[in-house]
Amino acid sequence: MIETFTLDLVEWIRTIPVGWVYLVFFAVAYLENVIPPVPGDVLVAFGGYLAAERLVSATGILGLTTIASSAGFMTMYAIGARWGSGIRKHRETHWTFRWINITYFDRAQRWMDKWGGGVVLANRFLAGTRSVIALMAGMGHLPVWRTLFQVLVSALLWNALLLAAGWWVRENWQQIGELINAYSTTVLILLVLVSAARWWYKRRRR
Repeated sequence: MIETFTLDLVEWIRTIPVGWVYLVFFAVAYLENVIPPVPGDVLVAFGGYLAAERLVSATGILGLTTIASSAGFMTMYAIGARWGSGIRKHRETHWTFRWINITYFDRAQRWMDKWGGGVVLANRFLAGTRSVIALMAGMGHLPVWRTLFQVLVSALLWNALLLAAGWWVRENWQQIGELINAYSTTVLILLVLVSAARWWYKRRRR
């Protein structure tokens, strides 16, 4: 379903004026943090292809998607800071989890407990958990300006990588989506292994 939506969106983008293309990229990059099923990463890779064809500005797409991604993260941060207690209390039925897989909630909580702001800095590289990390950052009332800086750096690096990949593979930009899925699975497995190893080490020391 998501793949079909992405392809339909891409075909529509090909038909609209350039000014609207930038607006669509901004909107999708923002919504991807608020409504996770929105395929923001793949679209940024498509932006790299468009930039390689000189249909859009790579700098413009990078700047807009970085700002939009950060704004989306901080929106979820604000929701977590304002309604954190209600989210915890009614997490099984809270409206945010209509879009976010609740199984990521406890995982993000463990990451925040262990690595704190480092998780925020790495959030763009942890596909599938970004919205929950933003919520947890807000619920933990992490410093706003430091969090915003970390989010901007994370978004800039990740989006630059996606744009460069789309530019490099050109017409094969769709393959990046498959690589992202494989990457996300690998990262999650590694994080689980690291967490398990850390738990085993602490237990051995005790």
